[in-house]
Amino acid sequence: MLNIIWLFFFVIAFALATFDWLFGGNQAAFPDLVKSLFDMAKLSVTIAIGLIGVLAFWLGLLRVAEKSGLVNKLARLLAPLFTKLMPEVPKGHPALGSISMNMAANMLGLDNAATPMGIRAMEQLQELNPNKSTATNAQILFLVLNTSAVTIIPITIMLYRAQMGASDPAAIFLPILLATSASTFFGLLAVAWIQKLSIFNRVVGLYFIAFASVIGSLVTALFMLPADQMSEVSSALGNFLLMGAIVLILLHGWRRKLAVYEEFVEGAKEGFKVAVTIIPYLVAMLTAIGALRASGALDAFASGLSWIFSGLGLDTRFVEAIPTALMKPFSGSGARAMMLETMESQGVDSLAGYMVATIQGSTETTFYVLTVYFGAVGIKKVRHALACGLIADIAGIVAAISLAYWFFT
Repeated sequence: MLNIIWLFFFVIAFALATFDWLFGGNQAAFPDLVKSLFDMAKLSVTIAIGLIGVLAFWLGLLRVAEKSGLVNKLARLLAPLFTKLMPEVPKGHPALGSISMNMAANMLGLDNAATPMGIRAMEQLQELNPNKSTATNAQILFLVLNTSAVTIIPITIMLYRAQMGASDPAAIFLPILLATSASTFFGLLAVAWIQKLSIFNRVVGLYFIAFASVIGSLVTALFMLPADQMSEVSSALGNFLLMGAIVLILLHGWRRKLAVYEEFVEGAKEGFKVAVTIIPYLVAMLTAIGALRASGALDAFASGLSWIFSGLGLDTRFVEAIPTALMKPFSGSGARAMMLETMESQGVDSLAGYMVATIQGSTETTFYVLTVYFGAVGIKKVRHALACGLIADIAGIVAAISLAYWFFT
């Protein structure tokens, strides 16, 4: 499926650029397209190099956590849940602990910590994979959970809103939480249906209640704060928990008589290798996305939606947010740029401004996550991972648009 989609991006880009050149008189159509290819190829290497330090740091910490037994403790804590969701992963396997740490970082909006932890979890799941080039059911479920990425504290988006003068930077806090929860629910539902997982049972229900209780307590505590303090407190809390986790890992290793410095360095050495490994996958995917964007395909699709909904006599204010929604599955930086442009042109506290901020926090970047996580372990056949990830994206984006109408009109 990924082969067809990747080829489709280039074919569509070429066809639209040809039409624009021959019939639109745009002599820059192909120069712009080719420039985008080279820019995206360069960006791929820039991203990979930028990841080296972050990967080295977190993979070093994760090695300490693994050697000290902390990851195994986390794995045992979540074993009953993942026995239902990932039956092929043995109870207490280290991958379950790494998955737990990755999901916690995602929930706190700490992307720099989540990616290295996610790659480590994918590597550990790959050790159980009998066919190294094909994604297993467990790897697919983990990837979809990452692309839907429940975010409790959308730190970055609230800070962007604050910088642009929003009257209440944290106004999108609850809509984002609801939208990203919808994304995760439908993504999990899609995977469960295809993999024939039983998710409506007592064990999953108890974990869901515990999870909802923690989120509910956190949301209640934050909403008791004045609106102008919520963004700052959320940021401080997220980073406090992150630093607390770092110190906990190191102290736990020291208490277990580990040579924490030496173990950290050994783990950090993997960071460079992983960053280099994913470069070809990033180049392949980002050049295809760049070609699609430069050809005007995304703008044409947004214009088509506007025409259809206008013709039906329906509210078309959401169309201003469509470029961000279309870019979100493909490029996190692209979607962020479109979000900021919309907030600047339409107003940060306009309906479109609220909408794009909610969309930005509703899901992760599916193609990027798939490229990095599967590329890091050499998986080429993604099976139903992409389809389920896009289902999660669509659910999150539709929920984000609906919630923006509900909360802000």
